[in-house]
Amino acid sequence: MVMCAYFSAPDDAAALGVLDQPGGPHGSAFDTLPLRGFDPVIVMVDLEALLTDCSYDEAAARPRSGEVLASPDAGTACVVSVSDTLQEALTTPPLTSLTDVAARRAGTDELRQLDVTPETALEALALLTELAGRARSAKHRLFCWWAL
Repeated sequence: MVMCAYFSAPDDAAALGVLDQPGGPHGSAFDTLPLRGFDPVIVMVDLEALLTDCSYDEAAARPRSGEVLASPDAGTACVVSVSDTLQEALTTPPLTSLTDVAARRAGTDELRQLDVTPETALEALALLTELAGRARSAKHRLFCWWAL
């Protein structure tokens, strides 16, 4: 099973420090949100496209979108950046758009296979928006610790 934990850190170097910790950012000084199935590439790029009303390709081409910052040996963890555009979009959407986005995200193959409902997708998005807001207040960026 793939593990995903989103967290905020002041910069790339600090974010990469989670690779030295057993279990990644869990139990660290970083503000962390585990989100099973919300992978930092396909799901987050699609989320950015939905929140910013652009195409998937446009969202994928933005700086820091799904960029692997470190890729240790196969089968271990890596840190993936979340685009600044998505982080900003997460801090500004009205609740009604999050409800619509959650319903659309829950209908995708990736999340349907994990039995993610529109309600659980909305809960995850609400938690992600809170994390993004705290990161913004602290002048941090968002990252994902991704492990097999």
